[in-house]
Amino acid sequence: MSDQVIVGAIAGSYGVKGEVRLKSFCAEPSAIADYAPLTDEAGNSYTVTLTRPIKNGFAARLGGVATKEQGDALKGVQLFAPRDRLPAPEEDEYYHADLIGLRVVDTGGTEIGTIRAVMDHGAGDLLEIQGPGLRNTVLLPFTRICVPTVDLAGGKVVADPPDGLF
Repeated sequence: MSDQVIVGAIAGSYGVKGEVRLKSFCAEPSAIADYAPLTDEAGNSYTVTLTRPIKNGFAARLGGVATKEQGDALKGVQLFAPRDRLPAPEEDEYYHADLIGLRVVDTGGTEIGTIRAVMDHGAGDLLEIQGPGLRNTVLLPFTRICVPTVDLAGGKVVADPPDGLF
């Protein structure tokens, strides 16, 4: 598990006065400002001040960003917070970052693949699984029925997929 967790991304500039469009990946979207200063992959640090909600995120001021051009240059940059600043997940809740990369085995112990991504399209989380025996990635509902066991310490999840999925 990484000591940094992705909490948002910059979607470009907002207006001409140095604000940026900020997408939050937090359960409570406005909480992203509570975890500041945030860092990017290059190690640059940014203070965060949310100025107002906008469609698909927030308008925000980031420390060190004063112009529209600087905001545009940061489009697509992911922002990270140290894990120790984030609240501990409740029972049966997991940070997506902790699930990505885990091995997926079926209830008989046969390895199926690894978790490539965790997606939420509104009806619940889906695990995107890739593996050597799979031509394409497979989406597995992340429910207690389909994934009865998550073993973070063991680096795996046990899956009981619907018939015909794999």
